[in-house]
Amino acid sequence: MPQSCVVAALYKFVDLPDFEALRPPLLAFCRRQSIKGTLLLAPEGVNGTVAGSRAAIDGLLAYLRSDPRLADLAWQSSRAEAPPFQRMKVKLKKEIVTLGRPGVRPAERAGRRVEPGQWNRLITDPAVVLIDTRNRYEYQIGTFANARSPETVNFREFPDYARAELDARRDKKVAMFCTGGIRCEKASAYLLQQGFETVYQLKGGILNYLAEVEAQDSLWRGECFVFDARVSVDHKLARGRYEQCFACRRPLSAADRRSAHYRPGVSCARCIGETTAARRAAFSERQRQVELAARQGQRHLGEKTPSAANRPASCSR
Repeated sequence: MPQSCVVAALYKFVDLPDFEALRPPLLAFCRRQSIKGTLLLAPEGVNGTVAGSRAAIDGLLAYLRSDPRLADLAWQSSRAEAPPFQRMKVKLKKEIVTLGRPGVRPAERAGRRVEPGQWNRLITDPAVVLIDTRNRYEYQIGTFANARSPETVNFREFPDYARAELDARRDKKVAMFCTGGIRCEKASAYLLQQGFETVYQLKGGILNYLAEVEAQDSLWRGECFVFDARVSVDHKLARGRYEQCFACRRPLSAADRRSAHYRPGVSCARCIGETTAARRAAFSERQRQVELAARQGQRHLGEKTPSAANRPASCSR
């Protein structure tokens, strides 16, 4: 099947005091172009992942970059066999990536950006502390060799990890990475604010590295979690082997799906003890409705990750 959907992950830290006024025309543009996904607008900038035809995504990037403040907007693209999103949303937020620490301003000061081609040399330096700024479940399915995980459940926990595990007097060189570059950019700004002297970040994140570095030269191990219906991508940026638990949103390997605790749409071995019987019963009824809709050739409105049979065939308009 031709891969006709372009998936673009984009962000830019920049002062946008008029961010609320930007929402209506941006949403209208995306809808006219049949683009689906989510964009976030906040006083500190724009962030999001969207999918559409090649022409539609190119049009969106041109539209955003027509604002001089977004002229150098960072983005990475990949392909999907079918649309990974079902609707278009533009949300207003306090932060485009939530750290919860006022005064951290990546637009003014952030870590040194390292091109993918130079990343291997940097992270094999024994003096460099390599940190994966993503959450625990993302780290577990793939990361760089010798990377440390902060073991966070959400990004707001990163400052607590830094305070407990990092020392500006000892850790002279810190290198960080994340999926598309946004979390490590904000994390680098935070460390610099805390007195760390030399902080690096992988330009464009893991997705850019996978696109630019050949597999035989790569220090990446495993797959990369993505926040759409693909769940994960491999080193060729093709859809990976993982699926997602509806109840807890964790990625599930083939072995995870063989667990006696795994019930599609209801539970997995990792969350079976985290949800109540009443909650699982509600999930079970929802899954029954999803399966019924699928048999009737329809898509259930509550289906977050559509089955292959119910996905639109392409992103083409």
